[in-house]
Amino acid sequence: MTISAVIRAYNEGEHLGRLLTGLERQTVAVDEVVVVDSGSSDDTVAIARAHGCRVVPIAKEEFTFGRSLNFGCDAAKGDLLLIVSAHVYPVYETYVQHMISPFDDRDTAIAYGRQVGDHRTKFSETRIMRKWFPEQSIRNQSHPFSNNANAIIRKDVWSQLRYDEQLTGLEDLDLAKRALSLGMRLDYVAEAPVVHVHEETWSTIRNRYRREAIAYKRIMNEEQFSAREAVFLAGVNIMSDYYHAVRHGELLGHLIDIPSFRVAQFLGAVEGFRTDPTMSQSLLRRFYYPDLRRPRSTADLGTPIDYADSTGSNL
Repeated sequence: MTISAVIRAYNEGEHLGRLLTGLERQTVAVDEVVVVDSGSSDDTVAIARAHGCRVVPIAKEEFTFGRSLNFGCDAAKGDLLLIVSAHVYPVYETYVQHMISPFDDRDTAIAYGRQVGDHRTKFSETRIMRKWFPEQSIRNQSHPFSNNANAIIRKDVWSQLRYDEQLTGLEDLDLAKRALSLGMRLDYVAEAPVVHVHEETWSTIRNRYRREAIAYKRIMNEEQFSAREAVFLAGVNIMSDYYHAVRHGELLGHLIDIPSFRVAQFLGAVEGFRTDPTMSQSLLRRFYYPDLRRPRSTADLGTPIDYADSTGSNL
């Protein structure tokens, strides 16, 4: 099977070079890289072309998350479409090898991989990643959670379903839900981690959760998610974050950013749901309830990529 990497990018010159270097160092090579650029004014396009990528432009006024991915997937020639955010980078040289492994089973339509943070990641965001992306793989996952910052899909499945171009986010969850309804298989691959770099302000965190809630209420229309529940969950998560920060000896460094992040998260969610406050309870826990499990070692996943010795741009 041939593999195309599809990357959405807008002013990602600071991060894109590291991702492309990581892809070039894989034990299993991708056959092409397609970068969908939505009008970058920095050196994003120059970096992409220097690494041999095919650049597909999309006008800013045409951009939606789903439409930009459809542009890239249309242009891609591979049997498998590896979809990655421009501000992630693989941890191990075996990343692509692990991402394609579920597709030995013809029933597998979509897979998504693990995400972790780095020193730039806010404490609460790190805990969210541990909740959403556990250290154990899930074969034949029963619920439609997926994430296009680190995902892979058969091109024929994408051609059949395509991403919803009207959604304000969560186009990955929407397509996965439709795939599961048709009896297709969704896998989670913990052995294929990427570092997801999030450097957001309070307002951008709030806006991210707001637009995702707007999308979520359109995709899932089951149980209610009230303002009272949001306040309760914000408090629970703040206390849980403080508890874990104390355990790790990091409380003083996060006294302010923990409540700031959680307030932005839940305020944005309430704003997104206030006109039609519905949320699936089965996924509400995955999105918002704290994870109290202890992490386990994953030292046997492969050889970490050494980015320090690279001469690529913006590493």
